[in-house]
Amino acid sequence: MDANGPRGVRLYDARASRLTYPAHNGVPDHLLAMWAGHTDVKTTKKWYVKPDAADLLPAAGAWGGLAGGV
Repeated sequence: MDANGPRGVRLYDARASRLTYPAHNGVPDHLLAMWAGHTDVKTTKKWYVKPDAADLLPAAGAWGGLAGGV
């Protein structure tokens, strides 16, 4: 990675990606938590499942209204 210049990828990033993709494609939360080795689904959702672009659209629309858009 040093020779080519891409950003380093942490193990955490790979784990989060591996849990985020199935979460956004219909895998139930309790199965994600089990797969991650968590006893509490909230841990999995809070630390590992990241929002995707579709999740952010309502916030972007609200921000546009706050910034002076209609």
